[in-house]
Amino acid sequence: MQEIKKRNIRDGNDLSEKNKEQLVENDKIIRDPGQPSCKKNLSLRVFSRMVVISSLLIVVYFSTKEEKIKIFARQTDILVGKGEILECSSEYLKDVDKYEGCFPKECKRFVTDKVISIRETEELLTIAQKELQLKSSTEGITTVEFSNNLNVYQITKEKIKYAIVHHFGVEPSKIYMARPALLSAIKPISHKKTSTTFNNYWDPRTDNDLHKSFHYTAVLYLGDYDKDFRGGRFVFVDKKANKTIEPRKSRLSMFTSGSENRYYIERVTSGIKYSLTFYFTCDKQFNV
Repeated sequence: MQEIKKRNIRDGNDLSEKNKEQLVENDKIIRDPGQPSCKKNLSLRVFSRMVVISSLLIVVYFSTKEEKIKIFARQTDILVGKGEILECSSEYLKDVDKYEGCFPKECKRFVTDKVISIRETEELLTIAQKELQLKSSTEGITTVEFSNNLNVYQITKEKIKYAIVHHFGVEPSKIYMARPALLSAIKPISHKKTSTTFNNYWDPRTDNDLHKSFHYTAVLYLGDYDKDFRGGRFVFVDKKANKTIEPRKSRLSMFTSGSENRYYIERVTSGIKYSLTFYFTCDKQFNV
């Protein structure tokens, strides 16, 4: 019996020594970065951190991008009037300063859905479609001069003129409609087309740079963004954040034509966008 007890004690001691050795070996594996299992754990941790950092960077990038484009006038809103006062460009002020009574009270942009009626707009759209039918290209932008003596056109022209007179503080007898009044139809462009076959309407521009006689610009939209066409939004190019106008049938946009209102039009991706653009001048010799 004593012999059995001695043997058990000896075997127990041997087991204890083996357990100690195993614990020491395990501790070496954990502490030794050269072991394969440790390398795998480190790789997983590094990869996880990279994924988290990348995700944060993507969120920050797109959040910043969205902040740089602001909707100034949504298609779904019916605006009695919405404006923004701007600092006039020095070139524009120098030009209009020559014409007494035509100097703007404030350089600005103004949008309203209450000047031209839906009925008047639909009549103008019918005329526009007929005018552009024979001249319209299959792709890109087509513009024709609107020289029409129809009653609806004359009424529309006078309403827009007096809207500019009211909102910009101009004397009615000192502002004139300049040529041309433009009907525009914009269709999607295939990737096969080259830039030499159409006007690059998506390039930023200033109306007063296009023609020095242009001092006030008005755009009347004859269709609805995201219904009659997609794309084709009007974008004012500003330093802090671009301001976007989403076209709405009968929506009228008016603005001073200097570089304070530099703009471009987004590419139309489907449907046809119809609009009518009027230019007004302080220089009587350019009166239509």
